[in-house]
Amino acid sequence: MHPVNSNKQTQNTSRESLRMELLADVCLLPGEDRIIDKDIIYICPFSGAVKGKVLITNYRLYFKSSDDVTVTLDVPLGAISRVEKMGGASSRGENSYGLDITCKDMRNLRFALKQEGHSRRDIFDLLFRHAFPLSHGLLLFAYVTQEKYEESGWNVYKPIEEFRRQGLPNNKWRITFINKNYELCDTYPTVLAVPFKSKEEDLRRVAAFRSRGRIPVLSWIHRENQAVIVRCSQPLVGMSGKRNKDDERYLDLIREANDTIKLTIYDARPNVNAVANKATGGGYEGDEYQNAELMFLDIQNIHVMRESLKKLKDIVYPNVEESHWLSSLESTHWLEHVKLVLSGAIQVADKVSSGNSVVVHCSDGWDRTAQLTSLAMLMLDSHYRTLRGFQVLIEKEWISFGHKFASRIGHGDKNHADQDRSPIFVQFIDCVWQMTKQFPTAFEFNERLLLTILDHLYSCRFGTFLYNCESARDQHEVRSKTVSLWSLVNSKMDIYLNPFYTPESGRVLYPVASMRHLELWVTYYIRWNPRIRQQQQSPVEQRYKELLALRDEYLKKLEELQLSDSSPSSRLANSPTPNTSSSTSSPSQQYTHLHTPF
Repeated sequence: MHPVNSNKQTQNTSRESLRMELLADVCLLPGEDRIIDKDIIYICPFSGAVKGKVLITNYRLYFKSSDDVTVTLDVPLGAISRVEKMGGASSRGENSYGLDITCKDMRNLRFALKQEGHSRRDIFDLLFRHAFPLSHGLLLFAYVTQEKYEESGWNVYKPIEEFRRQGLPNNKWRITFINKNYELCDTYPTVLAVPFKSKEEDLRRVAAFRSRGRIPVLSWIHRENQAVIVRCSQPLVGMSGKRNKDDERYLDLIREANDTIKLTIYDARPNVNAVANKATGGGYEGDEYQNAELMFLDIQNIHVMRESLKKLKDIVYPNVEESHWLSSLESTHWLEHVKLVLSGAIQVADKVSSGNSVVVHCSDGWDRTAQLTSLAMLMLDSHYRTLRGFQVLIEKEWISFGHKFASRIGHGDKNHADQDRSPIFVQFIDCVWQMTKQFPTAFEFNERLLLTILDHLYSCRFGTFLYNCESARDQHEVRSKTVSLWSLVNSKMDIYLNPFYTPESGRVLYPVASMRHLELWVTYYIRWNPRIRQQQQSPVEQRYKELLALRDEYLKKLEELQLSDSSPSSRLANSPTPNTSSSTSSPSQQYTHLHTPF
């Protein structure tokens, strides 16, 4: 054989074996298909240029290094917001020709290819096509995956059951199906709770005076004092200061339901923004709403939040801005926004806890409103602090009430500069994380759950966060054609449980929302930095888990000893003592009150 050919053959064989090794490394999901694999150089911001192979499927981009430096990347295509060509055929300098990828999850990727023969054309076209399927007439991966789980996560939240858990309907609040065909409001759920005395006709007249027909409806009721959290959109007051007697009367019915003296209306916006909204036909409740007081919470709009997170990304990726860290962090204003959202929710929770009903709105009632109602409910109701209860909270206040996930995240859409994109839900999860830090024993779930939720907010592997509202989800048959994220979570619950959790049903949590007590969520925002990643689980948590396992082991041994003690042969030997209950109640029942003090 000619030596050149044999060399080529050896190269091809080693290349093929690397490819097989790469494919063996990736555990493809059912329904996930290989699109292309290619030799490539990853320009790693931490290790420099790394040679390896990239595999692109209809779900992910996977890279594995072939160098001595071990680098792997596993990026769901849904997390990509932008793909650009870097350099041209005549670009000079090493590794100056390739691809620049911007991600939605706080990282960017850069790959270099050989300059000859349009070597990037195929990979660019295929990556662009599969990262943005909706822009190319393709299906989102959630519709392609063949994953199967024993329990369907679509059954986690059932509106009637959740209202029943809250003690509804009662003699002051009723359930209405006026929106069953989405005719009253196309961005609201089909099942709504409204004042008992309101008539269907009243609801229609109120809808005409509220932005996008999003009328005030009940989110949560306090079991003891019957105070409620009601959510809606802004009233259509406009420049001329329009009034609507039906809307005024309707808010008074809400107030009367538990004899609140003054109904508090929390407008999430800064005062100036609310006034400016009058120019576009919106506005806020004025003095004509008697027995009501209006409070502005000063939370900025979606555009301000988007720019703030962009600034945060600039100071943490790829390198953490070390020299002026504190001033750099402050200049992003991210924690300041988190503080304002949290302190708004604290005010809502405190008002309701003291027996006063509240109404919460922003402009349309699907961004800041969802943040405030869900966080206040988390503070007031320990059920939402359990693993399943938290799933219900997200399904109810965010998904069913029409937070515009599709517009805010841009699933499968190539328009990365779309002004509708905004990290409102990420900010909510950050607020939840801040609460878990301040109350480490109050939540049944751990940080891993929050990270998993945010990863799949982008991944498009599950149907949970797709589309803007329930009517759109019905239209696209999300429940029957895709899998719920909660199917995955509830199939391996143990990894999402907080070992420090201590159930306390009546406790209201008031986090401290001052800048001194808020932290940057490093394990989310800076997790791509290898220095951060090396800091494993906290030693205290690790030790505590070991102690719990030990306790379980001893309890099991104790149970076995008791069983052998109560077996017929041992019973003959030991005559029973009259008043012992040890064999009737299990050891775990006897010892559940034991909590390791910290």
